[in-house]
Amino acid sequence: QVQLVESGGGLVQTGGSLRLSCAASGTIFRLNRMGWYRQAPGKQRELVAVITSGSTTNYGDSVKGRFTISRDNAKNSVFLQMNSLKPEDTAVYYCNLGHKLTVGSSWLDYWGQGTQVTVSS
Repeated sequence: QVQLVESGGGLVQTGGSLRLSCAASGTIFRLNRMGWYRQAPGKQRELVAVITSGSTTNYGDSVKGRFTISRDNAKNSVFLQMNSLKPEDTAVYYCNLGHKLTVGSSWLDYWGQGTQVTVSS
């Protein structure tokens, strides 16, 4: 079983910055990806950013150029540096880890409890 613990959310003004952290524990397969998703009230959960075990990254269109995802493989941790924050970035941010035993296996996904990010105008 994999557990994810997030930290770093909070309240910030427009144009400010926040850094989210997520630490994973448990047995994690070598083939994995870690990322962040967010969900605003009344909206579907959406991809913010993801990074694979090979450090390939992918970002949601709305955060490209403002957010940066990184990871520390030795500590099974993923980070999200959020700059130039906007009120529309306000949401609960969820850490996600997906892993699989072999290339042909199905992904197994795990989620953190979520951390609130609020950007005031």
